Amino acid sequence: MAIEPPAIAEQTAEAAETKPLRADAQRNRDRLVEVAAVVFAERGIDASLEEIARRAGVGIGTLYRHFPTREHLVEVVYRREVEALCAAVGELAQKHPSDVALEQWMQRFVDYIATKRGLATSLRILLTTNSTLFSDTSGRVSQALRQLVEAAVADGTIRGDVDASDVLHALSGIYSAPDTPEWRDRSRRLVKLLMDGLRFGAGKAR
Repeated sequence: MAIEPPAIAEQTAEAAETKPLRADAQRNRDRLVEVAAVVFAERGIDASLEEIARRAGVGIGTLYRHFPTREHLVEVVYRREVEALCAAVGELAQKHPSDVALEQWMQRFVDYIATKRGLATSLRILLTTNSTLFSDTSGRVSQALRQLVEAAVADGTIRGDVDASDVLHALSGIYSAPDTPEWRDRSRRLVKLLMDGLRFGAGKAR
């Protein structure tokens, strides 16, 4: 699907977002983003916006007031997924030993990637044409992973020569695998194998 740069619509949307929303309008917006994430994951970027509005319990006019273009909705969904992924770092670190927190976060990353695969066409264009979106989101993901890796290295639960960028590249390799029905199950197994390698030699000096 060809995506035209929605310059005017984006300016309108940005101006609208500077104004605080009424409580009911904010609930509608949040619900639309939540439903859109599910529908895009199920059906891809060409999913019907009318279906998203219907499943969110609002009219199509309400959807367009919040998101003037499909691309704007895709970007907001993408940012939401990244925010949730990064926010999980503190929660996991409090509940689990550092290596377990790292493994569980990587499993969440796989789930996040599964959602993003449904957005792939639009995201490639958005990330190419919107350098701010790319730098903001990729930087946040890298920092989240770095925190977990450094904590696990510090307490000796993974090997001491691990670099967060290497782990991120390994996870990206999982993402690059062909999109088949068994992709998610295979990806989870690959994360476990990756963790086995990270734990090998744990506690040894660099």
